[in-house]
Amino acid sequence: MTTPQPRLRADAQRNRERIIAAAREVLVEHGAEFSFDKIARRVGVGNATLYRHFADRRELIHHVTLSVMDRIADRAETARAEEHDAFRALRRFVHAAADERVGALCPLLDFDIDHGHPDLVEARDRLDRNLRELMAAAREAGQLRPDIDVGDLMVALTQLTRPLPGKGCLDFDRFVHRHLQLFLDGLMTPARSELPGSAATLDELRHNRQQVRPRCQTPLS
Repeated sequence: MTTPQPRLRADAQRNRERIIAAAREVLVEHGAEFSFDKIARRVGVGNATLYRHFADRRELIHHVTLSVMDRIADRAETARAEEHDAFRALRRFVHAAADERVGALCPLLDFDIDHGHPDLVEARDRLDRNLRELMAAAREAGQLRPDIDVGDLMVALTQLTRPLPGKGCLDFDRFVHRHLQLFLDGLMTPARSELPGSAATLDELRHNRQQVRPRCQTPLS
């Protein structure tokens, strides 16, 4: 179980947020095989400070996962509130979510964290709800093809922002937004082809996760 967190003083809360932000950066760069030493050096504190906030790697990854889901949900809310065009809002969200490095962070979800933890369930449901509203608005405006669901969007977003293996493509990031734009063009109506199979729902992704442990889940699964 993740240790319940007591209410923190303002300065302690800022330190905690800095640690989570630094851990997210280290995880993007080094994957789940990170060390507290790397994070502590990046924040400019000692390891003891990290352990005062997080009992172990599992607890830290739990809170990084929460932070990422909250940030992505915020991006969806902002896009919908500020864009008058429904598909433009969806496009803005997808590119903003890519900047959160979803694909690079997906190995977090292979780590042994409690995916049924109430905080994670609440964050996932909020993100699910925001994305459904974003896609529904574009669909109702006649801009989004009707044969996709949130699962399709998140699988594509995760895979298209996932770093290539090895060091052979050091400048991979510059292709991400180009490829996302091509993907988004394929979501617009009128559809130019019939998609095989059925739309991927989040419930299906979660069910599959219970059956097997793939190498990379989406942030919602």
